[in-house]
Amino acid sequence: MAILHASIFSQTLKRTVPIEVILPADKVLSYGQKREAKQFKTLYLLHGLLGSCEDWTQNTNIRQQAEERDLAVVMPSGENSFYVDQLLPNNDFGAYVGQELVELTRRMFPLSDRREDTFLGGLSMGGFGALRNGLKYCETFGSIVSLSAAVHMFELEPEDPRREMLIGEDACFGDLRTAAATDKNPRVAFLQMREKMRQNPALTPPRIYMACGTEDSLLGANRLLRDFFLANGQPLTYVEEPGIHDWAFWQGQIGKVLDWLPLDAGSAGISSGHVQ
Repeated sequence: MAILHASIFSQTLKRTVPIEVILPADKVLSYGQKREAKQFKTLYLLHGLLGSCEDWTQNTNIRQQAEERDLAVVMPSGENSFYVDQLLPNNDFGAYVGQELVELTRRMFPLSDRREDTFLGGLSMGGFGALRNGLKYCETFGSIVSLSAAVHMFELEPEDPRREMLIGEDACFGDLRTAAATDKNPRVAFLQMREKMRQNPALTPPRIYMACGTEDSLLGANRLLRDFFLANGQPLTYVEEPGIHDWAFWQGQIGKVLDWLPLDAGSAGISSGHVQ
């Protein structure tokens, strides 16, 4: 298993940006004989607000967990973008994560190009980004993982005190009432996905895993989005466990997330619609 730190030039963002990659290395079977090369299933894993691409490896045992499962993990830097296309030019973080990063890393590393082998996940701001971009780019991602998703901007009323703005989120979204009617809102991205499915019956919805701590201030917003998904027949595994908005909760979840992902041949993970 190797951890790679790289700087890549993004045509979408028009600048050099960092990524961190966990890549299963070929194991030597005997001297001079290596395991047959393979294309790895891949989890694109997004950090939270005020974080960086190194957060997951510094704060969880994701490296060990990925190594045990022969899983590649790609962790980009999303700055404080909420992983959506910004109002300012050269800040289209949604297109970067949902399209360019996947295409570029598939050229750089032995990663599977199959939708069912390609997963998008994240925590907090990254949980929001995983939902929004996993739905918007549903042709690319077969599974979505959202931990403690910061979906409060669109799920709560403007006067709700839980709709706290930490960095001036309108810098990312513009007017939130206007943005709520666009695909920056995961609900709209979901409905647009449903339209794609209507036009292309071969397209199936990605599986979604959502989890939130029972003492997390974002719990109410996550429950509202959960109810929306379930009411619209979206395959969903939803988990609530004791915890707050911190690395202790996310570390406790990461192994369960990887067990849920279809990493083994024929594996379907936890069944759709599972709620606990």
